[in-house]
Amino acid sequence: MKEFIAIVENSRCHPNKCSHECMKYDPLNKSGKLVGFHLSEKTEKAEIAEELVTEMHKISSKKCPFGAIHIAKVPTELKEDPIHKFGSNAFRLYALPIAKQNTVVGIIGRNGIGKSTALQILANLFKPNLGKYQNPPANEEIIQRYSTTWLGGYFKKLFKNEIKLAYKPQRVEFLNNLYKGKTVKLVLAQYDQTKVSHIINELELETLLERQIQELSGGELQRLAIAATLLKKCEVAFFDEPSTFLDITFRIKVAKLIREYAKNKAVIIVEHDLATLDYVCDEIQVVYGLPACYGVFSQSKSVRRGINEYLDGFLPDENMRFRSYPIKFTEAQVDMGAKKYPLVTIPSLKKTLGTFSATTVDCTLHAGEVYTIMGANGLGKTTFLKMLIGEITEENTSFKLEKVSYKPQYLENNMEGTVEQYLRKHASSSWDSGWYKTNILEKLNIQGILHNEIKQLSGGELQKLHIAAALSKECQVLIMDEPSAYIDVEDRLHVAEVIREFVSKKEIAAIIVDHDIQFLDFLSDSMLVFEGKPGIQGAVFGPFTKLEGMNRVLKNLDITYRRDRESLRPRINKPGSQLDREQRAKGEYYYL
Repeated sequence: MKEFIAIVENSRCHPNKCSHECMKYDPLNKSGKLVGFHLSEKTEKAEIAEELVTEMHKISSKKCPFGAIHIAKVPTELKEDPIHKFGSNAFRLYALPIAKQNTVVGIIGRNGIGKSTALQILANLFKPNLGKYQNPPANEEIIQRYSTTWLGGYFKKLFKNEIKLAYKPQRVEFLNNLYKGKTVKLVLAQYDQTKVSHIINELELETLLERQIQELSGGELQRLAIAATLLKKCEVAFFDEPSTFLDITFRIKVAKLIREYAKNKAVIIVEHDLATLDYVCDEIQVVYGLPACYGVFSQSKSVRRGINEYLDGFLPDENMRFRSYPIKFTEAQVDMGAKKYPLVTIPSLKKTLGTFSATTVDCTLHAGEVYTIMGANGLGKTTFLKMLIGEITEENTSFKLEKVSYKPQYLENNMEGTVEQYLRKHASSSWDSGWYKTNILEKLNIQGILHNEIKQLSGGELQKLHIAAALSKECQVLIMDEPSAYIDVEDRLHVAEVIREFVSKKEIAAIIVDHDIQFLDFLSDSMLVFEGKPGIQGAVFGPFTKLEGMNRVLKNLDITYRRDRESLRPRINKPGSQLDREQRAKGEYYYL
């Protein structure tokens, strides 16, 4: 196996916009012949023969102005070829997660490291090529390659269609095209009707049955996709990021349903919400490597150990340090001290939309503070944000925030142009500043995709683009609706850090709606809490301190949280456990 590999991200390689630096500085090309990096006749992108790659080619990768080239050192512990490779100088995946009967196996890792690829292989959505992308192997060769492992038997049954599978995709919004014109009731009609009523009740789909798929919100689409997966008769089920767009109430409900569902089948789940992953799983497998280059699945571990080792960046069993720094959580800040100066006062607001009504209390926003919003879906959180920006007119006042920057919940990806062109429109004079480059582009890891077409961005890249655009505008109040969606654990904390620094430096206020407890715990100074009856009536209370707000939300949800003794990350207590009982007795639903 080669010690060093070269990866070229074709979406980032723009030979018509550079001076071919990778070729000019390639040590193998000094003789005048393009024996090293050169342009492919097929793709017209940079490429190099894999057998020629050495550590010296890091020079070429560093010179690429778009960050399209990576020279990666593959762990020497990997004794075999990849299970799948997407092409010359392209991403490769080593090993797959292990599906186990009556077990929920959780997968945790960075975006772009092969998690969804692994699920798609196991779900028979495409066939692994064992690294032989030019001459893909026959089924028999794949089975023989893994004949001494559980994968051999799995592939044998898979290729003969002897395994019944269920698969919930990552991007549920694509279901709009798949089921266009159909109602929720019609989609669910194809499943066992003896079980449908139970799932409809648990996921609260009753009021959606006559709605067409394209009329559903992201959270409603997610619940429908989960329902369809749970109702399908299968032996192995895959859930790719099931908590996206779901509020904390439904995250817990879905976790309980999946655990109940796994009693007589194997379940594999990919998830970035650590609290949900911790709650639903029996085992964890960590995926490590280098995003866009290669991914490796670790051995199965206990849930607590697996998550903590991922946060630490070191896998003792594999003797593998895959991150140079640990991801750390801090003790809860329950007393934020004196408020900074008042910035703007929001009056009490009221809005009626059909049979739904929302009311708020008046509150004063202070400079340098982040106000987070929690509460179930359907209580008016997004309506409240749209009233603040004037998109929805409230009934009892003409109030509208001035100098506001808003990132919506649902993101457009059908815009023409590149990432750079889009951000330049929003950043105006700040684009050329060193501060913007360091604190926005670099910290959000956007520099490498500046020349990418927006239509080609992944869900996580698109989210970070819209976050960067919101941070680019001059504003007095920054408003973001679910900024953590589609973003992995590391980037979520980076986003939270960027928002906090931006709010502090600019002396503005921020209002953030999200459902990830870890994300809100890291980000929040004060909290607004929505309560009421979803779809009927919602009311906002607060602002509270983070301690008061979290206690109120979790008590309403009948959930207690604690901090992990090693990583300090928030964890959901098992119902009826000793800690759960102790915290309930004290009224401390939020960890101290």
